[in-house]
Parts: sequence; C-alpha cells; structure tokens
Amino acid sequence: MAKKHKKPLYTAADQERLVPSSSSDTREDKWRSQFRRDFGRLIHCPAFRRLQGKTQLFSAPDSDFFRTRYSHSLEVAQIATSIVSKINYEHAYFRQFPIDKDIVETAALAHDLGHPPFGHNGEYALDEKMKSHGGFEGNAQTLRILSRLEKRQTFPVKDGASFQPLDSGKENRAGLNLTYRTLAAVLKYDNEIPLVHTDRKNEDEICKGYYSTEADVVGKIKAAIPHKPGSEFRTVECCIMDIADDIAYSTYDLEDAFKAQFLTPLSITGLPEDVRTKAIGTIQKRLDRYYKHLPSKARRFDHADLLNTLLTIFVAVYQDSADYIEHLDELDSFATAFVATDAAFALAMELVSNGYPRTKLTSDLVANFIAGIEVEPNNEYPAQTIVRLNVETFKQVEALKNVTYQSLIMSPRLKVAEHRGKQIVGEIFDALKTREGHLLMPDDARYLHDKMSGTANKLRVICDFIGCMTDRYALHFYNRLFGTNHESIYAPL
Repeated sequence: MAKKHKKPLYTAADQERLVPSSSSDTREDKWRSQFRRDFGRLIHCPAFRRLQGKTQLFSAPDSDFFRTRYSHSLEVAQIATSIVSKINYEHAYFRQFPIDKDIVETAALAHDLGHPPFGHNGEYALDEKMKSHGGFEGNAQTLRILSRLEKRQTFPVKDGASFQPLDSGKENRAGLNLTYRTLAAVLKYDNEIPLVHTDRKNEDEICKGYYSTEADVVGKIKAAIPHKPGSEFRTVECCIMDIADDIAYSTYDLEDAFKAQFLTPLSITGLPEDVRTKAIGTIQKRLDRYYKHLPSKARRFDHADLLNTLLTIFVAVYQDSADYIEHLDELDSFATAFVATDAAFALAMELVSNGYPRTKLTSDLVANFIAGIEVEPNNEYPAQTIVRLNVETFKQVEALKNVTYQSLIMSPRLKVAEHRGKQIVGEIFDALKTREGHLLMPDDARYLHDKMSGTANKLRVICDFIGCMTDRYALHFYNRLFGTNHESIYAPL
C-alpha cells in the first residue's frame, strides 16, 4: 500500500504580504527567508523599542530588577522557541515539516505591542472611551500596529506618490508589511469586535478580537492560509506563542512578586476566600473553553483542587511535613491545610529574600511546564494543528497566573497605581477629543485626524496616539497638559 502523502505545513501563500514584495522592495535577499525578514522588521521598529518603557507588573522606575513588557517579551520568545524545538524533535510530522522558529519568535516578541501605558489599567480606560466606536483591546491593537500604524510601508497610489498614509481620506497604511503567516501568529481571537459595545457590566468584560478597521487584513490572512471552513482560525504558531506567554506570566510575574515581597509561598496558599473564588472561576472558564474534549470530571477545578495544585508546586516549602503532604486528599478546608511549621516559614522567606532559590524555582517551573506540552495534529489542515498543555500542567499554570493576578490587584499599593494610571489615560483622551484637542498632538497624528472622515476614525487616531505611549511619556504628556510646573515649548511631542 502506498504511503499516504502528508500535506506540508507551509505554502507559498504564507509568505505573501499585504503589499507584494515586487511593489515594496528593491531587492530580495536569498540568504534569509521571508519570515526572517519579518523578524528583522519587528526588531528595528519603534513599537518594539517602546516595550522597554511599559509596565509588566511593577512600575519600571521603582527598580531595574522588575520586568518590563520588553524583557517579558524576550522571555516569552525564548520559551516559545524551546517549545518549537521540542515539538520538531519529538513528532514525526514536524521532523519532516518543521515549525518555523522565526515566525514563532517574531510573534512572541510582538505579542504585547498593543498594550497601552499602565498595562491593563490603561486598556480599561481606553476601552471605556472607545466603547461606542469599536473599543480598545491589546491583542487587536497589536495587529493594528503591525498592519497599519508602523511607518514602514503604504499601499501604492495612482499618482505614484510614496508613503501616503491616506488615499482620498481612506486608510492606505500597511504597517510593517509582514507575511500573512506571521500576522496570523498574533491573531489570538477570531472575531470582529463590534463597533458598539455598551453592555459591558465590568472592566473584565473587554471584548477580545480584532477591530473592524483590520477586518480586511484578517480576511487576506485567512484567504492565504488553508483552514477548515467554519472553524475557529488559530495557527499552530499562535498556539505556541500563547502558551509561552502563559508560562512566562505564571512564573516570572510570580518571581517579581516574591522579590517585591508582595507575596510569599505561604501567603499564596493562605489566600482570602474571595481571591480564591475569583481565581477558580477564571480557571474553570478556561478549562471548559480549551478542554472540551475531556470529560467534565477532568475539567473540574474547585477550592480543594486549587489548594492541591499550589501545594504541589511549592512542595519544597513544606518538605518537612511529608505526612501532611501525603494526605492532601483528606483535607476538607483551606484552614485545615494551612499548617505552617517553623521550617516551612523559614523556607518560604528564603524563597522571597534569596535570589538563588527563586531562580531555581522559576527555572524548574518553566522546564516542567514545557515538558507538559501536547500536540493534536491536523492532517487535513496542518496550520491548524493544536498545541496545548496537558490538563494537569494547564491547571498549575493557570493557578499560579490567576492567584498572582488576583492577589496583586487587590493590594492597596497597586490599587493606588491603578487608579492613577486610568485617570491619566482617561484625562489625556478627554483633552484630545475636544474641539481643538487634536492640535495638541504631533504633526503626523494631527494630519491623520484632519484627513480621516467620521467620528469613529478620528477617535481611533487619538486612541492610537495614546495607546502607543510609554508610561513615562504618558506622564510627561499629562504634566504638559495639566501640570503646574513650567514645561519647555522646545521639548518635542
């Protein structure tokens, strides 16, 4: 019997761009692939550099130890390429048709480009201001930056003029003009965000997806990459990038929280009930979304499961309580479980104050999480091959990620910073949307605002301008608008 032919992972259409190479490039380098060219375009663009000035967990000026979006993205890229190496080595199909590391690395480095100043707090503020005009969402903004905002490429116009961002008042920008397969790798959510989204009950209900302004871009991406009609569009490279982000988030944000002494292993296992309940609710929703193929019992995640998961992760902290660990299943409440011996307390504080055990913990966690990768091949549509964590590893990653997040957002110290960040972003937006507010923006943004037609497009220009700010620039711009100290008119905008 003849061996069944296997479909390749990549096609020529994957390498096509919004603006064809013949129109946008004077040469083609034979010594590097189109995907490697994408990597170079990202590394050298301003949006990537700005990540060094955007908060990850703790404000960068507070210490040069804590991660920024820039260093976080580097860690995500390293984890993502490690996952690629593992899959390409272990799976027969991918030994024949390897996953391209350049695509995955570029997507990992680019995945946070769309975060505005002050992280999720800035995101909430901008989404509130834009809720009747398409909203604001970090992933959607990332795609917009790559395919529109970066000033590398525009579409050709009839009169032959170069670099025209608008053509007869309509969008004419192509951003970095990346390949369709690279753009697909950052497309995490396959749905268009509605123009009007007024039914949001709380800040956690930001609508995920892509903006209507990039619907044509998404259409071209989908047309280029073979996928099952009617199915959720998500490529294997996007899966890997997303997992790597979760792994980095769950481990390295935890390390920063330990270093800042916001958390200890003991405080994590002794969290207030409301914090645990919120974390459990989020984890359960994600289990139900990504593990529909498993029976409900395997997806169940309750208070006892959270405790067991956390104690398994921090088992070294409780290594002098072997009998206690062995009988975790017999524990009936969090209070019963929390029996902190002197040895456990000493080990927990050592993890907070000593960089050696902290580094070992995060290193071991990353290695263990990568070991939990599983692959569900798609023979008909290889680009839609699913990569995920096995369910038990997923529970560990989600437990750390959500417990850390819920613990920190309830901290009074971070609540103050959160309020301040939202206020700054919101007040800048309100000032710029006034009748002559656009005159306060730099020339290029003012030009777009003047030439764009319609309120939604003009507000999107303002939103783009603010969304691209670093934390420091937002503070500086805010002080120029509202501060009492003298600001030099010679300082550029």
